[in-house]
Amino acid sequence: MASLSAAYRLSARLATRQLPQNVARRGFRSSPASAAAQNFQMPALSPTMTEGNIASWKIKEGETFSAGDVLLEIETDKAQMDVEAQDDGILAKITMGDGSKAVKVGERIAVLAEPGDDLSSLEIPAEEKTQQQPAAPKESQPAEAHKPSGPTPSSKSTASPPGKAMKQKYPLYPSVINALHANGLSKEDADKIPATGPSGRLLKGDVLAYAGKLSDSAYASNLSKIVSEKAHLDLSNIKVAQPKAPAAAPSASAAPAEPVPEPVTEVTLLINFKAVLECQKRLQDSLGVYLPLSEFVARATELANEDLPRPKNAQPTADELFDAIVGVNNIPTTSKGLFIPEVSALPSFTPKPAKTSPKSDIIDILTGKSTRSKSAKAVGPSASAIASPVNVFSVSVPKGEEKRATIFLERVKTVLEKQPGDLVL
Repeated sequence: MASLSAAYRLSARLATRQLPQNVARRGFRSSPASAAAQNFQMPALSPTMTEGNIASWKIKEGETFSAGDVLLEIETDKAQMDVEAQDDGILAKITMGDGSKAVKVGERIAVLAEPGDDLSSLEIPAEEKTQQQPAAPKESQPAEAHKPSGPTPSSKSTASPPGKAMKQKYPLYPSVINALHANGLSKEDADKIPATGPSGRLLKGDVLAYAGKLSDSAYASNLSKIVSEKAHLDLSNIKVAQPKAPAAAPSASAAPAEPVPEPVTEVTLLINFKAVLECQKRLQDSLGVYLPLSEFVARATELANEDLPRPKNAQPTADELFDAIVGVNNIPTTSKGLFIPEVSALPSFTPKPAKTSPKSDIIDILTGKSTRSKSAKAVGPSASAIASPVNVFSVSVPKGEEKRATIFLERVKTVLEKQPGDLVL
């Protein structure tokens, strides 16, 4: 008995909680659920959606659903989305089944009933025509074309755009409210104005047309005037430019001046190869390796080019500029040289012995056949140069780098004359 009384109390509490909700939703009634169904129209899932396809219904006819349940799945050319229920109810009837194509937005696709309604006695409401009415019949256009042209008084009937007056379900745009106040119209008058906006929304142009401040003919004429003006370019102020005279050929005097070559200074130094020749002979006698003199000179040149004083006109590198910006004084005072000396040997001039005139023969004298001896020409020293241990090293450098070149040649001289053995290692 205790459990039975507890069950009664629990059912009573649930009934008292559910009663205010039912009263607030449907009101008190003593008869079975009345025929109060409502049409479920194709929703617009995006501002640009005009039609869609019904992929499938997730709820069958006669089934109940709760708020948040997925009713059906809709396909568009851009996406595939689910439609959720906004409130509890019953799916009384499906008018557009699975696979329906090109269903217009606002067209009835099902009929919904309230929870607890008796579907057997439910009254199915008629489908609402939410689509915009077509424009004026074509038969009236020829009649209007034969009317004499002239100013026609602006009236609400002639200026009203094609549309249908209906109760506005959505909040009015701020521009529409402003236009209503400016023309002495109230928000109640907005339901009487034919609306041409999407889903029957009222636009500012609808209010202006209803108030007689917008004429279709004037608008069309103004638009055609603007299009005609912008369609062509105004070339009346454009003048044809005169052809330019051919440019005169540049005269010989106007020829570009050749760049002045930078003055070059030649620095020379005598270097004795005696120590190099001795080192070369010892190397050949002891190891049987012949190292030419050119190899000695090349190695001495490479060694002398290391750590030469920095030129006065040397430009700082990117790393040096960055170090100067951050405050690191790391500018080197030396750099590697690129000097290549020219080597020439001093010629040795030796006089050749003069030719002696042939002696006269006694027989030739007695016979009278004595011939004058041709005078021999004096021959000076020969110009052919004979290689000698002393050679001339010369370097051509720009003006201002004579000191740097002198240091280079002195290093070469020191290595070749005093330390030739270091070049072999």
